[in-house]
Amino acid sequence: MLRQLEGIVLKSQDYGETHKIITIFTKEIGKITAIARGANKPKSKLSAVSQVFIKGEYLVYLTKGLGTVQQGQTVDSHRYIREDIIKTAYAAYVLELTDKLIEEKIPDAFIYHQLQQTMTWMNEQEAFMIPLLMYEMKLFNKGGFAPVVEACVNCGRSDELTSFSIQEGGILCKYCFSMDERAVQLPANLIKSLSIFLHVGLERVGNISMKKQNEQLLRNLFLEYYDAYGGYYLKSRKFLKQIDLLQ
Repeated sequence: MLRQLEGIVLKSQDYGETHKIITIFTKEIGKITAIARGANKPKSKLSAVSQVFIKGEYLVYLTKGLGTVQQGQTVDSHRYIREDIIKTAYAAYVLELTDKLIEEKIPDAFIYHQLQQTMTWMNEQEAFMIPLLMYEMKLFNKGGFAPVVEACVNCGRSDELTSFSIQEGGILCKYCFSMDERAVQLPANLIKSLSIFLHVGLERVGNISMKKQNEQLLRNLFLEYYDAYGGYYLKSRKFLKQIDLLQ
């Protein structure tokens, strides 16, 4: 069955000397894997649209197994991500995390839209950490392991929230924070931000600002949280660690 699909290439790998197998997160039918025959040939019309980060329009022949890309046209190459090594590292992480946490051929228009907006933001803006954190939180929720952030994970009270516990899987109040001696104290505005990250789409957020040290604090917490609950090894994390050391 032939389908016209809009999608973002999450992964691309060589297959033989001349072909590529690409994983595309499509708007219409979710994640698919398809072969792009001849995409490694210099003059192939499929070469450009088979690269990671590309948003394109694809004509795909779908089967129960591996599909076949018949035609493709680039909608957005996300050029400025490709030209910036730091953006490249974080975008690679975003796409690999997406690939790990969404299942084949199950459409999710909301997650697709959030990924598209996150990639656009990273491509066009210098500061992109908050959109990335927002998208991560929604993927954690998609994967079924998002932290509890609206109330104390232990007692359920929604006021006097003070800290984030990886061990307990979410926010603790001042009466329960002693349950985890490694819980990280967070100011009230950061705790409120976590709830926004989980529930609010990027399109509903205007200018976003946060102190760099708070961005880095949340970045480290999210990485540790994923290590505790995510369950999938991410190759892109090694590249990110090298980039962080350079910075």
